[in-house]
Amino acid sequence: MSARLPADALGRRVACGTDCGTVRYVGSVSRTTGIWLGVEWDDPQRGKHDGSYEGTQYFRCRHPKGGSFIRPNKANFGVDFLTAVKDRYGLNDKQDVQYGTENTVVFGTKTVEFVGMDSVAEQQRQVQLNKLVDISVRECAVSHAGQQEEISRTCANMRHINLSKNLISSWETVITIASQVQNLETLNVSENKMKFPSTSTSMSNAFSKLKILALNQTEITWREVLLCAQGWPALEELYLSSNNITVLERSDNVLQTLKLLDLSDNHLLDGNQLHLIAHLPRLEQLILRNTGISSIHFPDAGFGCKTKMFPSLKRLAINDNKISQWSSINELDKLPSLRSLQCNNNPFMDTEKNPETLIQLIIAKISQLEVLNNCEILPAERRGAELDYRKIFGNDWLKAGGHWNPEKNKPSEEFLAAHPRYPSLCLKYGAPEEGELKGRQPLTLKNQLLTLTIKCPEKPEQKPIEKKLPESMTIQKVKGLLYRLFKIPGSELKLSYESSKLEGKEVELDNDLKPLQFYSIESGDCVLVRW
Repeated sequence: MSARLPADALGRRVACGTDCGTVRYVGSVSRTTGIWLGVEWDDPQRGKHDGSYEGTQYFRCRHPKGGSFIRPNKANFGVDFLTAVKDRYGLNDKQDVQYGTENTVVFGTKTVEFVGMDSVAEQQRQVQLNKLVDISVRECAVSHAGQQEEISRTCANMRHINLSKNLISSWETVITIASQVQNLETLNVSENKMKFPSTSTSMSNAFSKLKILALNQTEITWREVLLCAQGWPALEELYLSSNNITVLERSDNVLQTLKLLDLSDNHLLDGNQLHLIAHLPRLEQLILRNTGISSIHFPDAGFGCKTKMFPSLKRLAINDNKISQWSSINELDKLPSLRSLQCNNNPFMDTEKNPETLIQLIIAKISQLEVLNNCEILPAERRGAELDYRKIFGNDWLKAGGHWNPEKNKPSEEFLAAHPRYPSLCLKYGAPEEGELKGRQPLTLKNQLLTLTIKCPEKPEQKPIEKKLPESMTIQKVKGLLYRLFKIPGSELKLSYESSKLEGKEVELDNDLKPLQFYSIESGDCVLVRW
């Protein structure tokens, strides 16, 4: 083999120009001379074939045109960790230009030679490296750790390392680097296509203090996560996006300290996979963006009850999925600690054309929610949503067996399945009165729209805004809309309106539960906003 070719070239990650790949074959190719490397490229567009040449299969690729042969001298097998650090932070030998050539410094026309200058420069580099706490060598072609214990001698104070998008080919390399960093807290090794252990390995103390780990786009499986997690006793945040994870397994005795788990852009087999991670005791944030899930169900809890699953979960992201039924949103009310939800871009949101009504329905269905799609839910906004929900579905409740008399109140199982919070809303606000339910317009009918100008008299720099609002919209909902426009809490807003029919007068909009039509507002009137 060529002197340029590492002995362990097979399976190593290499770069060729801007393209990266994995060496799948080392050896000769028929009707050619010399050694070739068969490379499976990360970008199949870089390849030419599937690893076969003139009828002989030298290696295999996942893509029919994902491979090609290159000469060893065209492949960059990378550098060791410390070389990359020194290059990135300007602390290598080549950059000691301030000392002149061959340990001399020029003063005017005189050249002065400094004896022992090499050792002085090395000591200064050592001091500078020891000061580094947060190190990023992203895209620096790091492929191996380097000489044994050299990292611990040189960079003793490192706590946060970004090793993403390099040429690391195995988890063992990561362990070798991390084991030399005594107080490592944050590690990002994303975008390294690595080989992970497939069976239990001897425990390592390399990650004993690690709190944050990013393994995005590393092709790790969930089973491999659980095997490696035996060495992550203090881990709090784990990022695993874009790894083609489809199946989960129960995580007994590992990941017990985990507070955040990101599984976004992994296409899970189904929503039931979540049950296998539902008993992580400290998990507070779960990111499931674009995981392909179409439903969520907690079978251990009935209507109006709390599940034992995800006992600590406060923040959940399920945006960009295939959830089409409101029943999955009902299920989220079973989570005992849920406070924040992101659920944009799901089919169930297309069932309601009015975005304001959509938001109100979600708020009313999940009792403890405080933040929805990154917007704070104000107490008055929740009250308005719940009162409206109680009124909107009041006739359905009556038809299903609901009654103002508690002894006769026996709504059907079907109604409770569709509206599990309705009984608790009746307890909170009282059952809807018959007068409230008469003449209610169906949700599908468009209310008459008012064209209103919204002005802030005390903020002249704020340009007037024209809005079309339903005349049945409550003042509380108007405040919710204005909160999203001006980021001023509804509790601090004071509203009034001016009309050409009431020249020189302002009418205060002082009852949050009254609709706009209660105040005889008409199209063309001006709503004044103060805070």
